[in-house]
Amino acid sequence: MADIIGPTSHFYYSQRLKLHYVDWGNPDKPLAILLHGGRDHCRSWDFVALDLREHFHVVAPDLRGHGDSDWSIGGSYSITDHVLDLGQLMNALQPHAPVVLVGHSLGAGAVLQRAGVFPEAVRAVVAIEGLGPPGAMIRETPAHERMQHWVIDMLALAQRRPREYPSLEAAMARMHEANPHLTPQLQRHLTIYGVRRNENGTYSWKYDNYSRATSPYLFNLKDAMEIWSRIRCPVLLVRGDASWAGDWERDGRLDAFRTAELATLANAGHWVHHDRLGEFLGVVHRFLNL
Repeated sequence: MADIIGPTSHFYYSQRLKLHYVDWGNPDKPLAILLHGGRDHCRSWDFVALDLREHFHVVAPDLRGHGDSDWSIGGSYSITDHVLDLGQLMNALQPHAPVVLVGHSLGAGAVLQRAGVFPEAVRAVVAIEGLGPPGAMIRETPAHERMQHWVIDMLALAQRRPREYPSLEAAMARMHEANPHLTPQLQRHLTIYGVRRNENGTYSWKYDNYSRATSPYLFNLKDAMEIWSRIRCPVLLVRGDASWAGDWERDGRLDAFRTAELATLANAGHWVHHDRLGEFLGVVHRFLNL
């Protein structure tokens, strides 16, 4: 894997938070914003950005509470917060022209909601594993129990210290445990940009532990499908055949979209763009007519 000549770092503001993004140059080209998933960071997109920057002005933000962006006071990390932050970035960079949005997981959910709520602002969407948890993962428990568990979880997170790893290699081993499909080179790349060095010489992940909290409100598929139905631009939905995301054709989620292309990549898990980068870029090139 060749060395990367990195992008430039910049900041913008949303809800009084100072949020970070990287810019891969070519400002005269159409804008494409790449939004990472939970407990990830903007440099997760580097190898996608290296390819797409030939055709776009590529920008990749760190979500609030992730990477080099501020942590939210109070630990608020709902998808609506990320939709708002994305809109603030779009307004700062290109307020009057539609943009291409690419997202993974939580980021994919955010770009789909942005495209459905403000359809005139988006020219195309690529959403990787972004249609929410499958039905089997949603437990129908009473609302008061969910709120009770959320309060207990938040109190526990308040006492949780960031895990410290004695070396980059130890953090890389955890990265491999989370996604065994990663090559050693990609494990190292994601780890280097995903950790900060502590004063005692150990390493900890950059993301806020409060981002681990699960909302007491169940994933509202009815509302999500109503928003998806309002998207006017072309949509590419990408999933891995070894992922937990479920079958969107079988469960009816695909029916919510006016026009959406579904691409299922073989031998890929939840991080499709890491597991099968070449195949993913080929699908994206075809979809965007590059």
